[in-house]
Amino acid sequence: MAKKIIKSKDIAGLAEYIASDECKNIVLMVRVSTSAGIPDFRLKLPYPEAVFEISFFRRNPEPFYTLAHELYPGKFRPTITHSFIRLLAKHALLHMCFTQNIDTLERRAGVPSDKIIEAHGSFAAQRCIDCRRPYDDAKMKAKILAKATPVCGACGGLVKPDIVFFGEALPDEFIRAIPCVAQADLLIIMGTSMTVHPFAGLAERTGPACPRVLVNLDRVGGIGRRPNDVVLLGKCDDKVRELCRALGWEDELLALWAQTEIKAAPAPDEPEAEAEAEVAGPAMDEPTAEDLVGAITDAIERQLNLEEAEPVKEDAVPPAAPADSGSVKADAKAHSHSSPQAKAKVTDTVKATDTEQDDDGASANSDPKPGKL
Repeated sequence: MAKKIIKSKDIAGLAEYIASDECKNIVLMVRVSTSAGIPDFRLKLPYPEAVFEISFFRRNPEPFYTLAHELYPGKFRPTITHSFIRLLAKHALLHMCFTQNIDTLERRAGVPSDKIIEAHGSFAAQRCIDCRRPYDDAKMKAKILAKATPVCGACGGLVKPDIVFFGEALPDEFIRAIPCVAQADLLIIMGTSMTVHPFAGLAERTGPACPRVLVNLDRVGGIGRRPNDVVLLGKCDDKVRELCRALGWEDELLALWAQTEIKAAPAPDEPEAEAEAEVAGPAMDEPTAEDLVGAITDAIERQLNLEEAEPVKEDAVPPAAPADSGSVKADAKAHSHSSPQAKAKVTDTVKATDTEQDDDGASANSDPKPGKL
């Protein structure tokens, strides 16, 4: 295989390579919701991982739905970077986008659904955790916006978005898509900490000749050690705009981003044109992401304290769902999620927007073991 070369390790060199005949299949690894105004925070709680733990959810789903009410899709606008992903698809260059985000902003930006792998699941669908029956989208939205807990109409079980919790396997779609990384002519990694496996291990699945580009505030994941690696430090939105300018795509990028603008509904006596308002981030008099973090944290902490003060009786706890042996891959053994070591690792890394977490089967593991993808 002929070695693919990026002549200079900067925006200009990357743009030249993307425009060349050498680059036909671009694979992305992303986690880029923070600049959309979605808080990327560590829950400052005595037992924060409980919010994303399936056994705790069975006992008390209210803390999770406190988060879901604030983070539910539709409140936030995709970023310039999300529109860049769509632009790659428009130019027939996007081979696959692996995202750690659960917010569905890639979908809202117009990225084709068959080009998106939501490695940690998302709010795009939901189902009963007992009988696995899908739950209606409109009903789910109404329940979340009303701060109510949805319940299955068939069996009475709790309904949960298809977000990967502790104790659950990563989506089958993720497993099936892993081989496509080896087909990449270019891997671009944006915004991810590269600490959660097996997601982070995707970067090691490229061919040895494939250039890898890291766009991030800091160096992560060992990107830069290969001769053909490129590291572009800075904000993803800024670097993406610079790259599109170098490619001659900036006008296209901005046009696509303009299509993601969120419009305010007009008042009954107000002309529609006057009511339109772009929501690109918090306004001066609106709560900041830090305010939102604090409010959510306080609300969840109150609920967790209530849970501790008023423990559910043993006979009131729903029985655990039977194990689905078909979902456990033979080459990806389950890891313990109740060990003190696992909880200690997760306490400092649970995030509301990307749910970086350990999972059964092909699971998110703090230990870098890319060979076990």
